[in-house]
Amino acid sequence: MRKWKTKGIILAESNMGDFDKMLTILTPGLGKISCAAKGARRTRSYLLGSTQFLCFGDYLLYGGNGTYTMNSCETIEMFYDLRTNLDKLQYAVHITKIIQDVTMENQNCYRILQLFLNTLYMITYKEKNLDFLLAIFKWRLLAILGYRPMVQRCVQCHTEENLQAFSMEEDGFLCKTCQNIDPSVIFISENVKQALQFVLSVEPKKIFSFDMPDEDQKAFNRLVTRYFNLKSFPTPGRR
Repeated sequence: MRKWKTKGIILAESNMGDFDKMLTILTPGLGKISCAAKGARRTRSYLLGSTQFLCFGDYLLYGGNGTYTMNSCETIEMFYDLRTNLDKLQYAVHITKIIQDVTMENQNCYRILQLFLNTLYMITYKEKNLDFLLAIFKWRLLAILGYRPMVQRCVQCHTEENLQAFSMEEDGFLCKTCQNIDPSVIFISENVKQALQFVLSVEPKKIFSFDMPDEDQKAFNRLVTRYFNLKSFPTPGRR
C-alpha cells in the first residue's frame, strides 16, 4: 500500500466509532482529502493533538484513490490563541468553509494552503480589523482561482491614468473617460485603488503588510464582498 508524507491542515473532524476520527485535510499536493485517524480520540493517543480542527502539521498517510489512513503526525502549528477568542474563531470557521467549497481531491492546492495559513496567522496573532483581513483573503483567493479582474489599466482603453472607478460588469477598472459605459460603477479612492492592485500583485507573505484609514477599509471591504458574491461564493457571516 502506498505511503504519502505531506503537510496539511485539518479543515474538519468528526467522530467515527468509539475512538476514531474521520478528518478532512487540505494538503498542497493531494488537495482536499478524507482521512481516517484510528484511535485519535483515546486520551493517550499520539494522534490526539495533531488531529484537531485547524491543526497544521506533517502527516504520514497510507492509501490513496480517495481513501487515506493516518499513520503518524507531527504538529507544526495549533493556532491556540485563535481557539480562545470567539470573534476570531468565527472568522476562521467562515474562511475554512470557503476553502472547503473551492478545493477538491487531486488538486494542486499549494497557493490556496499558503494563503489560508497566512490568513489564519494574521487573524490569530495580529490585532487588525477582521473584516479587512477577510476581504484581503477573498480578493487574493479570487485571483488564485482564476477570477482576476483587470486592476492595472482601464478595461476599455487600457490607459493606466485616471483609474477612479471599478466595474463589476466589466471585471475591472475604468478610467475617467470610459467610466460612463457602466452606470453602476463604484467610484474608489486612490488608497482603495492601490490596495486592490497591491493584494493581487505582491508576493504571498506581504499581502497583509499594509493599512488604510477606516473609511477606505470599509470601501475596500464592500467592493470585494460584492465582487466575491457575484462569483457565486458563499456570503460572509457577520458578527
